[in-house]
Amino acid sequence: MVYLGRPSKGCQMCRTRRIKCDETKPTCNQCAKARRQCPGYRDEFDLLLRNENQAAARRALKANTAAASSSSSSSKKATASNKNAQPHPRQQALQLSRSQTAALTNSLSIPVEDLATCHFLSNFVLVPPQEQHSARGYNHFLLPLLQQYSNGTSREEITHLQHAFNACALASLGERYGAPSPGRGHGRLTTGKEKETLLRKGAEEYTLALMATNAALRDPVRCKEDGTLAAVLLLGMFENITARQDTGSAWGSHVEGAVQLVKARGKKQLKSKLGVQLFVVVRSQLIIHNFITATPLPMGVSWWLNEDANSDPTANACERLNLLTAELRSEVYGFFSSPLSFSSSPASIAAVEEFLARARALDAEAVEWFATLPRSWQIESIPYSSSGNENIFPGVVHVYPDMWTAAIFNLARATRMVLMSIIVRCAAFLVRPGDYRTTAEYAFAARTASSVVSEVIASVPYHLGHLPPRKDKRGNPIENSLNGRGLGGYFLTWPLACVVTHDHVTDAQREYVRGRLRYIGDEHGIKYARVLFGVNLRLPSMLIFKDGKLAAAAAASKIPGANSIGGSAGAVMRAAGLTSRLRSV
Repeated sequence: MVYLGRPSKGCQMCRTRRIKCDETKPTCNQCAKARRQCPGYRDEFDLLLRNENQAAARRALKANTAAASSSSSSSKKATASNKNAQPHPRQQALQLSRSQTAALTNSLSIPVEDLATCHFLSNFVLVPPQEQHSARGYNHFLLPLLQQYSNGTSREEITHLQHAFNACALASLGERYGAPSPGRGHGRLTTGKEKETLLRKGAEEYTLALMATNAALRDPVRCKEDGTLAAVLLLGMFENITARQDTGSAWGSHVEGAVQLVKARGKKQLKSKLGVQLFVVVRSQLIIHNFITATPLPMGVSWWLNEDANSDPTANACERLNLLTAELRSEVYGFFSSPLSFSSSPASIAAVEEFLARARALDAEAVEWFATLPRSWQIESIPYSSSGNENIFPGVVHVYPDMWTAAIFNLARATRMVLMSIIVRCAAFLVRPGDYRTTAEYAFAARTASSVVSEVIASVPYHLGHLPPRKDKRGNPIENSLNGRGLGGYFLTWPLACVVTHDHVTDAQREYVRGRLRYIGDEHGIKYARVLFGVNLRLPSMLIFKDGKLAAAAAASKIPGANSIGGSAGAVMRAAGLTSRLRSV
């Protein structure tokens, strides 16, 4: 698959008749005037990349013929010069086979940059079908933006967006275990030399992208362009692809930068389709970032629920719940981070009771969201009882309408797991020094979390392309078209991180999830999943343990009138040994 220039965007009928199409959606006026049925338009992704297999086959056949002719001529000359030294027929066949293989390999050699571009576009760009809303995609804003910024030819003319895209493309191909090797046809990366080259070039492009993006950010006009925001998002994606340790701060810094760009762009950005797509991506990444850091939402929840960005009602209702949960989590963490909150005063108890009530209310809204999904969002459940497949956990396997819908489902489930942690943590505060595991809140959270964990695990085969064999209504096998796509693993990383660190997960489930994180890191080339594979956290029990130490230290400390971390609150934290670890959990 290679880039072949700018093809026609006209409908199939106009291209067949060789007339100019006015590209009116959903049917063109040319077909309407001719009283013909308009067959519609081609997919935008197919317009950008088209198959050149036939042309490549013709070049390979021509090269093979030339190689065979050359080998035959050389054989005749050798026979004429030395009639007594004729090679064995098997040796002649082997020599001819080697020459043909070499000619075929050379003819099919693809530059590493082109191979990386095709790999990234096919694995990490989700283009929605034209009959669906444009919101049902991911990174599809890159296609028109790359065409817009593709005029540069020299290194000085290549833009920040192109450098950032090249960095992600090269890194994603280089990090993928057993990826196709450049220049070897269908060979594999076995020696590590090609992988090292890809990663080195990717790092060089990342450095150039940083420099070019910083220059664009200093320009009052360019800093508000779609290409600048897209470049920042790609820089964050590069950090997740190449992570060798917990680089959440590096990814988070790019997310925070993207948030500031969205703020500077204002409501004007929502007037264009590309602007809405970029806004939605930044909002989704902000939610995950705030779940991880427990920091307050910049500009507040209402600012991010702009009506102009409400492209899909069902998805936007889920995003609203995610934003409200992120806001609640930041308030809860801020409360429990202060030792003064453990004084058991009426104000502290009232605050925790309010947190608990808000968490229960948000979870009730989440249950209502799942119960009232439209028919186009319904999932198919396939029973699966075999235990011999490491890719599928025994129980139920879910099949979704599309990858975008599956990602929204799992974001909602991750939000419910966060809410269950908040409920248990608040219950532990209210019954201290009693055992929180005897409370009704704990029983409710345990049941809910166990159910949600099973649902996330049931979505894994669909995301990773490991669905069990299926048949349609006529009994014909259904092909799994998602096999090997990196975007499924990229979407799955955050929900699996929530599962692997949660208390209410069985040992078998945790081992399965850790294995899938390792698989995503190795096979899909998303190394941040490999980092999460080694995380050893249990939530909310570890948070409750930390709260217990703070409460004990607050009870032991009898310094009155503390109102700042630098005063007696700081002394309480130092007594509990938590000053340096306060943000580590």
